[in-house]
Amino acid sequence: GLESGLDVKKSEVHGMAQRGGSVNSHVRWGERVFSPLIAPGEVDYLIALERLEALRYADQLRPNGVLLINDYRIMPVSVTSGSDIYPSADDEDRAYSGVIERRLYVPAMSIARELGQTRVNNMVMLGALSSFLDVSKDIWLEVISRRVPERYIELNQRAFLAGRAYCVAHLQEASQDA
Repeated sequence: GLESGLDVKKSEVHGMAQRGGSVNSHVRWGERVFSPLIAPGEVDYLIALERLEALRYADQLRPNGVLLINDYRIMPVSVTSGSDIYPSADDEDRAYSGVIERRLYVPAMSIARELGQTRVNNMVMLGALSSFLDVSKDIWLEVISRRVPERYIELNQRAFLAGRAYCVAHLQEASQDA
């Protein structure tokens, strides 16, 4: 956005992220942006780095919004302690059916593992998102090269490109109520 000459605003709510909780970030860009916060039901693209997070925040999407889900599960303490049950794939399908028409599960953790470093799963997801946005691949790669420590640039760029390639190859899935 910023590199394309657009106004960009962001906001993050960390909550208990230091202790394994979620981080909720909003990013808005356009000709002129007054607030980083996006009203519920107005989100164009939602990236969930974990499957349960997708369920928690799916109601934030606008009709015809895109939900990109890292096909990865982190069991919360309530599940590991036996007091709760992690939603099944069928539970997820029922929750999204008729509500979220454009969603894609991205095996970001698996792709990152194949690249040799699971920490770049977020970059895989960013690459997936980039396939929907009108910003050239070269701009994304240039920004990665400036924002990432030098020794990790190549790995992060490969992760980004792998996520982008996965999403492009599976875009039809994101257009269906999968």
